Amino acid sequence: MATFPVINLEKLNGAERSTTMDKINDACENWGFFQVLNHGIPHDFLDTVERLTKEHYKKCMEQRFKELVASKALEGLQAEVTDMDWESTFYIRHLPQSNVAEIPDLTDEYRNVMKEFAVKLENLAEELLDLFCENLGLEKGYLKKAFNGSKGPTFGTKVSNYPPCPTPDKIKGLRAHTDAGGIILLFQDPIVGGLQILKNGEWVDVPPMRHSFVINLGDQLEVISNGRYRSVEHRVMTQTQGSRMSIASFYNPGSDAIIYPAPALVENEAEEKKEWYPKFVFEDYMKLYAGMKFQAKEPRFEAMKATATA
Repeated sequence: MATFPVINLEKLNGAERSTTMDKINDACENWGFFQVLNHGIPHDFLDTVERLTKEHYKKCMEQRFKELVASKALEGLQAEVTDMDWESTFYIRHLPQSNVAEIPDLTDEYRNVMKEFAVKLENLAEELLDLFCENLGLEKGYLKKAFNGSKGPTFGTKVSNYPPCPTPDKIKGLRAHTDAGGIILLFQDPIVGGLQILKNGEWVDVPPMRHSFVINLGDQLEVISNGRYRSVEHRVMTQTQGSRMSIASFYNPGSDAIIYPAPALVENEAEEKKEWYPKFVFEDYMKLYAGMKFQAKEPRFEAMKATATA
């Protein structure tokens, strides 16, 4: 089994640019996931994000999660649970309008740090999208423009903690799914693992790596790239030891953005592939996804295609 792709973005600035671009392209085509190092976000800043996130969980979320576990009788599970996840989460919206000021229990320091985090991640997302454009042969800015809609992209962060679980064989931290949106940037726990992706029918561990970001592609990039890039099924396994932090930022199309394969990528396709991916409004896809998140993506694409032809 090939090792999970790790890409040093610093190498884009020198003699190894071409090789690095090839690595990014290979990761997008064959993995749907990769990990980036030297991404330009200072390590001490990321250490602050990690510290504040873990402090917030301990102070504001941990007890609540224990009460939820008790109320749902999840402590001594005998049978596998397939309709629930072992995770404690909250969401921050950044674009088109931030709601970070309205989220209860955050300290002023944590609020300000997450605002700054969002700006840095938005810049990194857009930089990566332009690298994808270059590899796909699309003009610079094409993907950002495709995501824009009338109010720009939507961008938000899901902050999760996966506490130790006494019955890891009976419940997932997060059930298997592909992500609905555009590009996802994950800042994950540097020590406690659990994230796995499905590759060639086997589950592969995504190794924790300090100060890195795990990048994955959502369904929308698969559609726009006309299947050249793939969104890939992934899941989080529970652990008996250690609490895993996960901060996933989703850079997605605007709700009214119209998503369809880039014409330049369809022109040279064989006839049977030309019409495979549908054209739809992103918000309509998200409504469908809400009820089908933990199912295969292909029926979602088929349903959108049926809606379009109807």
